[in-house]
Amino acid sequence: MSHQSQIALMVAVVTAVSAAVAQSTTPSPSPSPAGSPSPKVASPTPVPTPNRPPTPEELVNSLTAEDVQAAIGQVKKNFTTPEAVDETQLGRATLQGLLVRLNKGLLLLPSKASQPNDNSSPLYGEILENHVGYLRAGDMTPANLQAFDKKLTDFAAKKVDALIVDLRASDGGDFGTAAEFGKRLVAKGKTLFSLRKADKQERPFICDRDPTYNGLVVVLVDPDAVGPAEALAVALRTHDKALLIGQPTAGGGVEYSDLPLPSGKVLRVAVSQCIAADGTRLYPTGVTPDLMVDMSAVDKRQIFKLSASKGIAPFTREIERPHLNEAALIAGTNPELETSEQRRLRAQANALVDAVLQRGLDLITSLEIYRKR
Repeated sequence: MSHQSQIALMVAVVTAVSAAVAQSTTPSPSPSPAGSPSPKVASPTPVPTPNRPPTPEELVNSLTAEDVQAAIGQVKKNFTTPEAVDETQLGRATLQGLLVRLNKGLLLLPSKASQPNDNSSPLYGEILENHVGYLRAGDMTPANLQAFDKKLTDFAAKKVDALIVDLRASDGGDFGTAAEFGKRLVAKGKTLFSLRKADKQERPFICDRDPTYNGLVVVLVDPDAVGPAEALAVALRTHDKALLIGQPTAGGGVEYSDLPLPSGKVLRVAVSQCIAADGTRLYPTGVTPDLMVDMSAVDKRQIFKLSASKGIAPFTREIERPHLNEAALIAGTNPELETSEQRRLRAQANALVDAVLQRGLDLITSLEIYRKR
């Protein structure tokens, strides 16, 4: 037997003996000195942790139809104040529960809220870094669609080769107009999305024109992208290979019908749900972006408000702290020693950075570098 074979045999024997000893002996804990932690001894069978108690919602969901009827009957029969559980109160409780459980599928509105909203979010656009078109679409309305067309024409004249479509202020409008937005960016003949009713009838929205823009598209989303905007985002991702950046959308991919109540209030009921071209349902879970980026909703809305006068570009990069350089050495100054006012202004500027838009610009820059390699 060779020397290496002998070594291998010895290792195997030692390993087998050690395993046998470990299985046949149980270490006994020794008393620890005062103030010292007791040594941990491995238990041959792990002790199971107690199960988490079910939540009230989980308990309710576990009831059978017979359980529900029996529970309601027992409450009506035994509750200390019967007037609190009469038919009207039980009906209100049922409606309140449905409003919670159906999420955005059911809404109860005062009569004035059912009127058209005159404070719709307008479209905003500008060119960033000399070649990236930025379009905050606003609500999916005909007026914003016209502004969208004009901006795309302007961008084409200025050699824009990348487009960022920001849907983080798009919580209004209708699916038909959202489809028109998509037709400007998606190839002719593609099904953008469909609206499906409870009886399975579907109304597809198909691109029936050539796109206005054919380049790289990045889409920004968050919970303020609702309904038609969610449908547009998924259509662009499916057909235009657009990357979605931001936070999950609202999960409001439904078409409503407003039903009047005798008191004048309005019950807004989801009568159709939006189905993406790949079969994905947008209600109630919404759309998950390809790249998650967290951002304060308060900061975002403040940036959007300020961008009307300052533009969006100032909010896409953090302002770096000045560093000591050769010029400062010659001048005998130290730019790193900021005044309190300079520190305050820089902190204020850095506090308002659109992290989602910044990530979109960084992604476009990275793709450009990769393509040039």
